[in-house]
Amino acid sequence: MDIVLTGTGSPLPDANRAGPSTLVKAGDTHILVDAGRGVVMRMAGAGSLPGFLGAVLITHLHSDHVSALNDVITTHWIMTRGAPLPIYGPPGTAQFVERQVHALEADIGYRIEHHEVLTSGPNVEVNELEPGVAFDVDDVHITTEATVHAPVKPTIGYRLTHEGSVAALVGDTIPCEGVDVLAVGADAYVQTVIRRDLVKLLPNAMMQDVLDYHSGVVEAAQTAARVGAKRLVLTHLVPAPTPEQYPEWIARAAEHFDGETIIGDDLTTITI
Repeated sequence: MDIVLTGTGSPLPDANRAGPSTLVKAGDTHILVDAGRGVVMRMAGAGSLPGFLGAVLITHLHSDHVSALNDVITTHWIMTRGAPLPIYGPPGTAQFVERQVHALEADIGYRIEHHEVLTSGPNVEVNELEPGVAFDVDDVHITTEATVHAPVKPTIGYRLTHEGSVAALVGDTIPCEGVDVLAVGADAYVQTVIRRDLVKLLPNAMMQDVLDYHSGVVEAAQTAARVGAKRLVLTHLVPAPTPEQYPEWIARAAEHFDGETIIGDDLTTITI
């Protein structure tokens, strides 16, 4: 199983970091978790494309996690000529997808009129999930749990198992029981993180608001240690560090977690 960080950024625009998204390649099955800005270009850089996807998993409906979902849907439609694209997410996902497709109605009409092989619009199969639901995408078994990102609700994290390898991708959340269940014993626990000490220095009231609903590096490391995860993978980095600052982030995690901590640029790949 390969875990590719297809977007390590945040709502803050960054020329070097796409919006939050992670691509999991499990054998021949490609699964995208969230779809932040620029994800289709990052997928191309990772040797994948929307037409290869077995499913898209959405953790929550914050715009930075879904702003490029319309690009994923449209590109999948064109590449596959209308094959179904399964999308899983919390309640509200179906309405969001419906509105995305509605916004693309003019484009869809133009393409159907121009290309004989296109006879209908995107074929999107939306599955709204309550936490605790399990399902399979090809030979990847996926379980879900509730995470905590209030006032955003509900939010869902995912645990993907393939041929004995386990990846936990929990999205934006503070430490909670759901994260512990998803990440216990995982080969890779992927957690969105902020640096609390640095965010507190920013003279911006809205930036201070992010402190109460994201895990910091320390909290993520403590969770990884508590649940026995083998690797802690940091993404959705706020404020975004330069490569020269990565050792400092890793050192903070290492104070609480003695497993491997990984932080990197977009397209960083972890093989488990």
